[in-house]
Amino acid sequence: MAASSDSCTERMERLGFRKWYERELLSGHAHLVLCILSVVALMASMESFRDGPSVRLENVLFIVVSGAIGLWALRRFIFLTVRAEAIATQAVCAECGEYGRFSVVAQNPGRNETEVCCRKCAHHWFINTQGS
Repeated sequence: MAASSDSCTERMERLGFRKWYERELLSGHAHLVLCILSVVALMASMESFRDGPSVRLENVLFIVVSGAIGLWALRRFIFLTVRAEAIATQAVCAECGEYGRFSVVAQNPGRNETEVCCRKCAHHWFINTQGS
């Protein structure tokens, strides 16, 4: 999981917190749409189970693939949104109360922490980039 937190910090540094947060939520919700589409595909393949036995093997394969894609997309949606929300709750400066206006100072990938500095008052604090 350390690689994902490193890329999370790098993207936050490159894009800025607010754009990073927006993109994380958009990506998470795109995975939710994929999950919903896979449920529709599951229902459609179950509907066609009434066909003859020659098509059943194809339907079973389609059900398994659609189910696997749906479960993966649901897990990814939950991961992305929970992590984004957990990091967002830490993005408030304790000194001045400014939300999401910070610069990345240093990374500590071993502890999944990123040191940030408020752009308004220059206060330093740590954000847990693993999200918990």
